[in-house]
Amino acid sequence: MLNRRLLKNLDLTLIVAVLAIVGISLVIIGSATHINTPSEDRYWYVQRQGTFALINCAVIFLMLNFDYRSLSRYANLLYCINLVMLLAVMFVGQSALGAQRWIQIGPISLQPSEFSKLIMIIALASLLDKRSGKLNTLRDIAPIFLFVGIPFLLVMKQPDLGTALVFMAILFGMIYIAGINTRLLMMIFGAGLAFMPVFWHFLKDYQKMRLTVFIDPNVDPLGSGYHIIQSKIAIGSGMLFGKGLFGGTQSQLNFLPENHTDFIFAVIGEELGFIGAAFVLVLYFILLYRGIKIAGMARDNFGTLLATGITSMFTFHLLVNVGMTAGIMPVTGIPLPLMSYGVSALTTNLLSVGILLNIYMRRQKILF
Repeated sequence: MLNRRLLKNLDLTLIVAVLAIVGISLVIIGSATHINTPSEDRYWYVQRQGTFALINCAVIFLMLNFDYRSLSRYANLLYCINLVMLLAVMFVGQSALGAQRWIQIGPISLQPSEFSKLIMIIALASLLDKRSGKLNTLRDIAPIFLFVGIPFLLVMKQPDLGTALVFMAILFGMIYIAGINTRLLMMIFGAGLAFMPVFWHFLKDYQKMRLTVFIDPNVDPLGSGYHIIQSKIAIGSGMLFGKGLFGGTQSQLNFLPENHTDFIFAVIGEELGFIGAAFVLVLYFILLYRGIKIAGMARDNFGTLLATGITSMFTFHLLVNVGMTAGIMPVTGIPLPLMSYGVSALTTNLLSVGILLNIYMRRQKILF
């Protein structure tokens, strides 16, 4: 059982924000999916998401019994397991919507690239912890980029551009906090921009089209631009107070694709309006704020790097997903954390929150 002194140091603000997001998620998933499933399974998605939310909450409680610093000892093992999972997808993975990203284990389809993000944060935090303050030259930084580059390329192969970009957001957030030389960081950004034409060459045709329709969705209004157009209509039609739960038109009448996953924020905007969408964003800002505070209060560098990586992941997901549904970011298939339907994503996000809670609980030396 948890030490009572540790329990008194739980971050209640973070817990309330996360539980509120997950609770709203279940309501919105139910609204988005109930009309498109048989009557006997009308709330199947809600029941499944809710079940795994409860399971993960129990796992988090167990995690709090163990010091987060023990993760550093298993970082290399986790990294190797991560590579094995990503390689397994290439050989035994299942395909859907033109991508091979899932592994079927009994009745559950797991997406290793989702777990890969948290594993990468743990492994990279352990590596950077040993190199903090020693990231001044290309020779210093090259092994770091190779370390992240291998799983990055394996994820790109699936193809999963969105998750691959999350890796980059995590990497840059963590190396910045680890003390990379500012001039070197600017050089890397410059080299990345110069490399864009080559990167474009390796994109799939549908990925290129998504970037093209981001500039002008009407280039392909019934194809790649359809998602953006319908999402903007849904959000705009919600106006101030929304159309009410189960009262949306774009979401309920199948105009809005992936309304319970990638475009769930559009459902929030349509059914709960500007007020509801703003409230949800406030909850996310609380989550990100607590992540930043925890990174600053961690009792060691490893904890700071862990919290930074997790907060970077959540921040990138939030900005890209909300921007995507509003039509100010390209469609990349990045889910809204803790909100979009998906067992693998939910598990990864809740375990990440568990690590943040663990770091916060053990921030004071008096607790040891």
